[in-house]
Amino acid sequence: MSTKDNSLHIAIVGSGSAAFAAAIKVVEAGSRVTLIEGGDVIGGTCVNTGCVPSKLFIRGAHIAHLQAHHAIKGIPRNIPDIDRSAMVAQQQEWVGKLRHAKYENILDNNPGITLLRGMACFQDADTLLVTRSDGREQIVRFDRVLLAVGASAIIPHITGLTDTPFWTSTEALLADAIPQHLIVLGGSVIALELAQAFRYLGSKVSLLARSTILSKEDPAIGAGLQQVFADEGINIVLNTTTETVSHNGQQFKITTNKGEFCADQLLLATGRQANTAALALDKAGVETDEQSAIVIDKHMRTNVKNIYAAGDCTNQPQFVYVAAAAGTHAARNMTGDNVSLDLSVMPAVVFTHPQIGTVGLDEQQAAAQGLVVESRTLGLENVPRALANMDNADLNNGFIKLVAEKNNGRIVGCQVLAAEGGEIIQSAALAIRNHMSIQELAGQLFPYLTMVEGLKLCAQTFSKDVTQLSCCAG
Repeated sequence: MSTKDNSLHIAIVGSGSAAFAAAIKVVEAGSRVTLIEGGDVIGGTCVNTGCVPSKLFIRGAHIAHLQAHHAIKGIPRNIPDIDRSAMVAQQQEWVGKLRHAKYENILDNNPGITLLRGMACFQDADTLLVTRSDGREQIVRFDRVLLAVGASAIIPHITGLTDTPFWTSTEALLADAIPQHLIVLGGSVIALELAQAFRYLGSKVSLLARSTILSKEDPAIGAGLQQVFADEGINIVLNTTTETVSHNGQQFKITTNKGEFCADQLLLATGRQANTAALALDKAGVETDEQSAIVIDKHMRTNVKNIYAAGDCTNQPQFVYVAAAAGTHAARNMTGDNVSLDLSVMPAVVFTHPQIGTVGLDEQQAAAQGLVVESRTLGLENVPRALANMDNADLNNGFIKLVAEKNNGRIVGCQVLAAEGGEIIQSAALAIRNHMSIQELAGQLFPYLTMVEGLKLCAQTFSKDVTQLSCCAG
């Protein structure tokens, strides 16, 4: 039995997805919240500078690409005349609408949440000092505190870099001009999404990756997407060490172990780090890892009993839906429950074209856990909907892969490279969550013609040759 203490005062530092999810849940439990935000706007990364503006930008870029590269006869192709300023204006209009609907409106209609603007730091494990923009200071004492301060782009230590007008993703999404030649440093999610989007808008793009593309994923995913990028004219240079960066007022010059590169714009996408430096965590005794992220357990507890943390400032995966779930779980635990967050079945999506969807374990991860597994990979040329879509990126490089335990057929992982990969992967996640076997998945009814039918077809390849099946064969 959990015991609720409705007299609790809970401070929450930050105002993003984790913070608001927690604040709403705390108030539902009958406690009061002081929400502390040091920035100019509330809402955190996702709505303001991350998920929302980036997906609006990527959507617009993909539409531009389709106009010039679709495969449907009878519809003339054309290279669109792009007004980047108009794109940004519409994008930011939607950012404002969603920020109001999902954040500002909640504050307006929830008297249990008090917003305090200012930068917070610990005085001790029970007290925060909040410094407002005018220099005034306010002491905030609390029964529990949730740290949900998010993360920011890493600026790597490269000679000359900080003296140049480089972009992070924030500046790239607000830029009202399209670079003639864009160099992207990075080989993971943000680097890939924005590199392709700018290519679709007409930029020449060079991607300089420190190792391989998506080096933490199944190698087939990176290899497949790399081929797509190459076919689209993106110059990819792997295993690159950047030595110096300079800017002469018009051009960037980047020297690397693979030679010298010049462009009119440079985008840094080399990872993100927790925004914990200003919190004075040492005064509260809160432990962090080597990347300065707050170390938490499955209950969102730090090593200090009344201090919790959630979201991108912690050692949990940096996904907004993880942050929101963690915020809700933290709130429940701060108000008397004892619940843990299970991230063993966590779907993830990269919004390139084709999209990348992953969930569960790949073969290497399964082997590391001592599982004996087998896998099958289905090329999308075997999926009727992919044929109907006539998308060469899918047909030439896309696939669906299932990983299952060899002795009982239990599905433990799925990797997808497909235009609708983000929509496909959740069905795989549900199959894994419900301990389905390959045989059970192969026997399910899937609507025809859909891309998600590829999951059924891939499951069928464990026992038969799907090229010899008729349409919609059960």
